[in-house]
Parts: sequence; C-alpha cells; structure tokens
Amino acid sequence: MAVILLIIAAVMLASACKEKESQFVMRGVVLTSQDISTLDWPRMAHENGINTIGTHVVPGQVAEFIGSEAGRRFLAECKKYNINVEHQLHAMNDLLPRELFETDSMMFRMDKNGRRVKQSNLCIHSQRALDTIAANAVKYARLLPATNNRYYFWIDDAQPMCACSYCSQYSDSEQALIVENSIIKALREVDPQALLAHLAYANTLPAPRKVKPDEGVFLEFAPINRKYEKVLSDESPELMQYLKDNLEVFPVETAVVLEYWLDVSMFSRWKKPAVKLPWNKAVFEADIDMYAKIGISNITSFAVYIDDMYAKQYGNDLTFLNEYGMGMKNYVIK
Repeated sequence: MAVILLIIAAVMLASACKEKESQFVMRGVVLTSQDISTLDWPRMAHENGINTIGTHVVPGQVAEFIGSEAGRRFLAECKKYNINVEHQLHAMNDLLPRELFETDSMMFRMDKNGRRVKQSNLCIHSQRALDTIAANAVKYARLLPATNNRYYFWIDDAQPMCACSYCSQYSDSEQALIVENSIIKALREVDPQALLAHLAYANTLPAPRKVKPDEGVFLEFAPINRKYEKVLSDESPELMQYLKDNLEVFPVETAVVLEYWLDVSMFSRWKKPAVKLPWNKAVFEADIDMYAKIGISNITSFAVYIDDMYAKQYGNDLTFLNEYGMGMKNYVIK
C-alpha cells in the first residue's frame, strides 16, 4: 500500500509540474540573422526558459541565412536544445514580386488617387495575385519549415491595402484575412498541420467582421503602439478592446501575443548604437498575468539588436532574459 501511495504521489507531482510548465506553451523571442549569428541564442534560450526562436525580417533574406553554414549550425543547435524554430516575416514583396507590375498591374493595389501602384501589398480582387502569393508561400514554407507548424507571412509593414472599388468594401484587416485564407489552403496541401498567422498590428488591429478565418488561421496580436511604463490593460484600453474584439473572431487557444518587452531595436528607434533595454520586470509580470487570465498561452517578443555588439556595450548584462523566460515558465495564475 505504501508503495502504491508513493507512486500516486509521484504521478500527481509530475502532473502538477507539467501543468505549471505548460501555462505558457510558447515562450519565444524574434530575432534577425545578425542577432542569431553573433550570439549563442539556442544555448541562451535553453538556459533561460525560452523554447521558441522566430527569425525575421523577410523571406528571401531569412532563406539565405538558413541555407548558410551559420544557419545550418543554428538549426542544429536549436534541435539539440529542443528549441522550436519559426519564421516571422514581412512577406508581400517576396510573395508578389514587384517586377510583375510591368506585366499585370491589376495584381497590385490601387491608391486613394485611383492609380495602380507597385509599392506595398496587392489587390485582393486579382485571383492571379492571390494564386501567386499562395504558391510563393508554399515555396518559402518548404525552404523555411517551422518546427511547430506555425507560419507567418505578413502583409507589408503598416502599409496601406488596396482602395479599388472591390477591395475598398473590405477593411485592411479583412483584406489581409482574404490573403491569409488563400495561403492556408495552399499550405495545408503540403503540410496538413500548418497554422498561419493573422497579424493584428497597426492598420490591421480592428477585428475583421465581413470575412471569417479559415481553419488553421490564428490570431497574432502585436501591440506596437503601447507604452511600457504600465501594464497594457491600464495603459491602453483601446488596444485591449482590439484584442478582445479579435478573440471573438479567432480562437484563444491558438492565439499568439507578439510583444516588444525585449525589443531593443524599437527602444533604439531602429538605429544603432543600441540603447540599453529599459526592462520593466513589474510591468512584464503584470502583463503576462493579464494575458494568462484571458486565456493566452503563446507569447513571444521581438528581441532584435540583442547581438554581440549589445552584449559588449552593456557588459554582457542579459539577466532580463532569465526574468522573461523563467518568468513565463514558472508562472502560476493568480
């Protein structure tokens, strides 16, 4: 009997530990190839409770890095430490090459002055544009497979969508979702488990209403316009409302929050030399508590500019990584 009780106790303890660790299923960082190739990020992630690394910025650039010796070494180290690898990409220029404008301008967006322009995004009324984007998404998914089946092919960074008579009946969020629904169909032909992000960010923060996500499209919420002196729920009721509205459209179980707590590039206004990260542990802890209570279990943060230059400039003071990763790994809902 005593032996049985000990076994039951051990099973319960193991179950409790597993439940505790799985509160935040994804605990990630998003990095450029410069960051990845100059610091030992797989080891650092492993030591600090981070279990996912996302590459950035555009598909062609990331594919070139991943195909290099440094990229192959990075993938091998991530596999060694059981770190998931995904690729978070501003993708439209690579998925719909701009040189195609010369042969079919109708694939490209109309601006508010009624002119077809090749800069930024596409015209969702063009089936050829949607088919081209989907085919190229499949090409890059094969070059850049995600070990967690999550793919991120974002529209151009905070750039306008099409204003033609057909497209203008849809919001920017809805136009983006139409593209994403087309991509996920193609991705699932080669990877039946594929998931694809709908990025709620800048001009796509409002929830789509006229268009519904196809199966496999998940919400990625990126509150770039927030401040970091206060918890998001206190600092920006407007952003919180956007999040809640989007969670009425997309399932919370698969939703990802893309934060900026670690984004040295943003705090440096995307210019080097980098400033020291203004890490606010209290705000971070309050934020993850808030996210957990609404059901979010997947969180990542940009950590761009945390490279060898940053480490040298600030005396290798990267203790915030431990507070970030272990803070989520050991979090218990309050």
